[in-house]
Amino acid sequence: MTRFVMPTRKEIHEAYLQGEEAIVALFERTIGQLATRIQALEDQAAKNSRNSSKPPSSDGLKRPKPKSQRKRSGKKTGGQPGHKGHTLKAVEQPHHIEVHTVEQCVHCQVSLAEVSANSYEARQVFDLPPVSVEVTEHRAEAKCCPKCGRMSRAEFPAAVTQPVQYGPGIKAQAVYFNQNHFISLERTAEILADLYDQPMAEATIIAACQEVAEQVEPVQAAVKEHLIHTAEPAHFDETGMRVENKLRWAHVASTEKVTHLAVHDNRGAKALEEIGIYANRKGKGIHDGYSSYYQFAGIEHGLCNAHHLRELEFIHEQYGQDWADDLSNLLGEIKKTVEVAQQQGQWVLGQAQLVSFESRYERLLEEGYRANPPPEEPPPKKRGRKKQSKPKNLLDRLRDHKQEVLAYMYDFKVPFDNNQAERDLRMVKLKQKVSGCLRTKEGAELFCQIRGYTATARKNGLSALAALHMALVGSPFYPSVLHSQSALPG
Repeated sequence: MTRFVMPTRKEIHEAYLQGEEAIVALFERTIGQLATRIQALEDQAAKNSRNSSKPPSSDGLKRPKPKSQRKRSGKKTGGQPGHKGHTLKAVEQPHHIEVHTVEQCVHCQVSLAEVSANSYEARQVFDLPPVSVEVTEHRAEAKCCPKCGRMSRAEFPAAVTQPVQYGPGIKAQAVYFNQNHFISLERTAEILADLYDQPMAEATIIAACQEVAEQVEPVQAAVKEHLIHTAEPAHFDETGMRVENKLRWAHVASTEKVTHLAVHDNRGAKALEEIGIYANRKGKGIHDGYSSYYQFAGIEHGLCNAHHLRELEFIHEQYGQDWADDLSNLLGEIKKTVEVAQQQGQWVLGQAQLVSFESRYERLLEEGYRANPPPEEPPPKKRGRKKQSKPKNLLDRLRDHKQEVLAYMYDFKVPFDNNQAERDLRMVKLKQKVSGCLRTKEGAELFCQIRGYTATARKNGLSALAALHMALVGSPFYPSVLHSQSALPG
């Protein structure tokens, strides 16, 4: 926002001497600058997490009432047909049975101790048994050969390397608490002590995290290659994270089946180049329109329409322009039409539908341009681009990137929004809320490595704890998509 400077007394006097036209021009220029600044300040104050890309944490005490962008589906609340549900149900073979006997008649108090029961009423209680750490001692035999007189010793299992050590089960839980649920080292050690009466040193927890990161490195390398070559649209996004009290950036690349996270000092093209996924990809990339994403050839862009819906809502609320609300409804209507077509087994929309939607899109943009004419040319001495209003900036973007905005209409494989990437980044923001700051870059890289691995496991139906255990026994989880991927040529 440019700083406003009031005309000096000398400038006002000079305009006065030049006559009425000079005074009017000075007045109009001054009022115009004030109006522009007031509008910018009002726009800034009116933005919140509902109508812009600002995070909910920035709303403070003036948090707006929830207003979802989703339209009513017409379905009843609760579980839908086909949903498995998670109701607690009795089992046929309980682990233990406790019989509660009737000692006497509740009516006449006659003893019933020797009377056989006619029936039972059963109730089942699901609970945890007392849990404690089990210690397994491995003994490697040593035998003296009766023929040569020399000693032969048995080999210990490959995972048993120390006289005393923790096994993969408890180490997996330590990593699970610390990395997957963002519990501090001190509190993780306290949890293990309370649950199993087995305190674990913080250095041991760190070592377990490092061991997991090393074991899953080949998996994440394979995920990276998959994201470069897969024909499936890939999602990209980035978010700031505090590391060593400096602003760095967590970058995500993901699909419905895999997640890759990386931390970098930069947000833009340099980071995308060095991480190497987006810069080397030749397929469809879904993102939020950040300018750095356009600096690489070969990418077929798809833009996040959730961002557009929020911006259109802001313009409708703040500027009172109905075209914005109509365009928001049109984008939602196209999305619904595509979903219905998919349910009917169609691969593309009919030509008539495409032409109709495109013409309506163009008409609404024309209506928006009529409501937001371009600004006047800046004075000859003023450098830089012309300052435009928020609606005009959005209109230019929607016009110049029409094919990318409507990519989901032309290709059913392209999603409507970039929510996949945003969901994958959500835990990075939660990690910062809990920890405040990651103290070392190595710790941030370790977190991204493990988080990407467990997120991939969860997407493929495997629990994070089970995936961590597999890594610690030397057999990390590889999703099936890495073995049977549909790759692009080249």
